[in-house]
This record gives sequence, structure tokens and C-alpha cells, in this order.
Amino acid sequence: MTSTTSFTTPNVESKAAFELNQVITIASGHFIHDTYTAFVAPLLPEIISKLSLTLTQVGGLTAIQQLPAILNPFIGYLADKISLRYFVIFAPALTATFMSLLGVAPGYPALVVLLFLTGVSTAAFHAPSPAMIARISGRRVGVGMSLFMAGGELGRTVGPLIAVWAVSLWGLAGIFRLIVVGWLSSLILLVRFRRVSGKEFRHKPTGLEKIRPQLKTFFLPLLFVLLPRAFLVAGITTYMPTFLTSEGATLVLAGASLSILEIAGVAGALVSGTVSDRIGRKPTLLIAIIASALLTFTFLQVKGWLVILVLLLLGFVSISTQPVFLALVQDNSPENRAVANGLFMAMAFLAQSLALVFLGIAGDLWGLRATFYASAFISLGAIPAILALPKGPAPGNAELQ
Repeated sequence: MTSTTSFTTPNVESKAAFELNQVITIASGHFIHDTYTAFVAPLLPEIISKLSLTLTQVGGLTAIQQLPAILNPFIGYLADKISLRYFVIFAPALTATFMSLLGVAPGYPALVVLLFLTGVSTAAFHAPSPAMIARISGRRVGVGMSLFMAGGELGRTVGPLIAVWAVSLWGLAGIFRLIVVGWLSSLILLVRFRRVSGKEFRHKPTGLEKIRPQLKTFFLPLLFVLLPRAFLVAGITTYMPTFLTSEGATLVLAGASLSILEIAGVAGALVSGTVSDRIGRKPTLLIAIIASALLTFTFLQVKGWLVILVLLLLGFVSISTQPVFLALVQDNSPENRAVANGLFMAMAFLAQSLALVFLGIAGDLWGLRATFYASAFISLGAIPAILALPKGPAPGNAELQ
């Protein structure tokens, strides 16, 4: 991780240069944190077998993990008033602890507690960090968000491989040994940030009243973009290993499929924010939503080596939209970045939770193949809501307003 000692102050941020070192530092923390959150999906086949869980119960578990997202607006509001850098610093250690204990959980209630605590740690990290990225990206917010999200996507690429490797080496109960890496990463972050004044992480808020007019004009249509999209993205990123295992794939191959999706998502995250700076946020989202649905239909039809090719393309377009959403939120809420980002994160995580519950029920009733078809159709419902979003910065001039 690259050391940083100062952050652009709010009064000059709209004209500031892009501060690559600081962006990479935060993106590196995102990488470590999200490596551990990616353990859930590849471990599900083993956990389902060990505890005899239904897909409905699995959907409930993942929903529980997302539930603390309701704290995101509150955390974001605090982040606009006080420095929460220690939340960002220690979140990788805490998330590593909770996720690495999944293998020794004696039953369903213990899984619920561990995943809920993981959700709290995740909320504490994700609410302040994108606002910090926005303040150090100058006019290139899309690029900054792309690097930040690429760090997370790279973590979610490596995570399934590490989880499967650890289970193969030590068994499900033995993955607790991975805790040490998370605590080491937080120690490194603490050292890197020790000279940074807390005030550098704060932005003077103008009050929650600035957000209220946007609830109807921006956040409501955004919710109707996030919810249909969640059915597709949550389905492929959570149930893909379980789906492939049910179709005869080994645990290693099923876990690798998730990594294929995520490594393509890294490339997509790097590209999408930059593209949205050039052609606009809404056109970028429309392209991604339509292409994701079409590629999901294609994935369910192909066999052999074509599966890998389609998974690469599907990961590239479906997971790539997060930097665009983050940039869009920052474009529309320059004076309350953290609280606006917290509200967005809460909406996104809760949409995903709702989608996961319904997908789990549908998977039990009709099977995952039919459920994947349905999720692709549902995702196209985001198109009218994208068109209803406010116009952002002009393409080629995307910056903080």
C-alpha cells in the first residue's frame, strides 16, 4: 500500500489534481476487505452439506449479512462530521475474523451472528471510503471510483480461490487460520495513516435538508434501478457456485467460476468509470444492463469452453456498474458526499438482500436454472428508471459540482 500524509481540503477539491497515491492506498484497503467477504459464495456448497440448509435458508443468511446496510446513512452522516478513518482501518481485521470463523460455526444461529457482524464491519468500511475517494480524485471522479472498485473486485476475485484452497488444505473448520492476514493488513493501514490528521477525512456538511429534495428526483429512480439489477447480480455472484455444483461441477471448478466472473469485473470496473466520464453515466448504465441480461441468457445455453468466455463477458459488464453508480451519487450530492453515499449503499445492499431472499425461494421451488432466466428478465426493468435519472455532468466534463 502506498503511504499518504495529506488529503485535498474541501475548498480546493473541485480544482484539485488526481491524487493517485491516496486513491491506491484506499483501494488497497478495499482489496483486503473484500477478499474476505468473497468467502461466502464458494463456501456455501460445503456449509449447505454440513448443516443441511435449504436455498431459502441460504438466501436468509445472505440477507442477514446485508441487513446492517441500514446503518450506512447514519455512518455516512457521522463521516461528514467527524473522522471515521479508524472504521476503514480496522474493518479488514474484523471482517477477516468473522468470515474465517464460518467454518467452525456449530449451527444456523451462529452463522446468522457471524454474517450480521460481517455486515456491520462492511457498512463501516463502505460508507466513508467512496466519499474519501471523491475528495482526492479532483475532476476525475469516475477514474477514482474505478480504481477503488477495481480493488474490491480484485479482492472478490482472489477471495473464492483462497477460500477453496484453504478448505482443500485444512478442511472447512480450518479456515480460521486466515484471520491473521486480515489483522496484519489493518496494522499496515494503521501505520500508513498514522500521520494523517483526522480532519483531512472530513467534509463540512451542509445538513440533511440538502438531501431531502433529492429523495424524489434522484434516489427514488435510483432505487428502481438498483432493485431489478440486484436480481441478476446477486444471483450470479451468490448462487453461481451452488448452481454449477448442482449441474455436476466440482467445488474447485465452481469456485473458479466465481473468480472468472470477478476477474472480468476488475477489468470492467477499471473501464466503466472512465467510460462514464466520457460518454455519460446513464448511457454507460444502459449498455451494461442490457448486455448483462443478454449474456445471462447466453450463459444458460452454452456448454464447454464457451462457458468460460461468456462468464468473462458477463462479469465484465454486470459487475462493472458500481463505479458508475458511485460517481453518479457523488455528482448529485457534492455537499453531502458521505451521507449520500451511505444512503446509496443502504439502498443497494437492501435491494440485494430482498433479491437474495426471493432468489432462494425461487431456487427451492423451480430450480436455479429457471431462477437465473427470471432474474435476467427482471433486470431489464431497470431501463425506464435509468432514463428517469437526472442528467449528470456533460460527457467529457464529469467532475464534482
